[in-house]
Amino acid sequence: MSLSKRPGGYSSNSDAYKSNEISTVSQGRLIVMLYEGAIRFLNIAIDCAGNPKKYDTASNNIIKAQEIVNELMISLNMEQGGKVAEDLLAIYVYFKTRLIEANMKKDVKILREIVKLMSELKVSWEEIEKKEASNQTTIPKGGGLSISG
Repeated sequence: MSLSKRPGGYSSNSDAYKSNEISTVSQGRLIVMLYEGAIRFLNIAIDCAGNPKKYDTASNNIIKAQEIVNELMISLNMEQGGKVAEDLLAIYVYFKTRLIEANMKKDVKILREIVKLMSELKVSWEEIEKKEASNQTTIPKGGGLSISG
């Protein structure tokens, strides 16, 4: 999954807007957006996995979720992240393994398990994002704007 613009420019105003939105959000918000996308794709896969005529759609959406997990893995800073980064990497490896298994078997139970875990992680990242946002909007004492010439 690539978050960059398409060769030759944007195919629509919507693509340009999405690219601008992605390039201007905080890292915490971007991670939340990735979780939201993966959960959305997995919910589509869950809806389709029970119908053999929709296996292709289920499989494609599971693969999209796997690509998002790859992006989450790539975004980890293993040097500065310490134990948290190591734990997240282990979780993401688990997600990838289970998603491969779910895709092979079209196993809705596994997909629901991953959606539940991703939803819990998304809530945690939303809390982190809220703390980041409140820290950025707080003006330190003695600081602030100066209007003197």
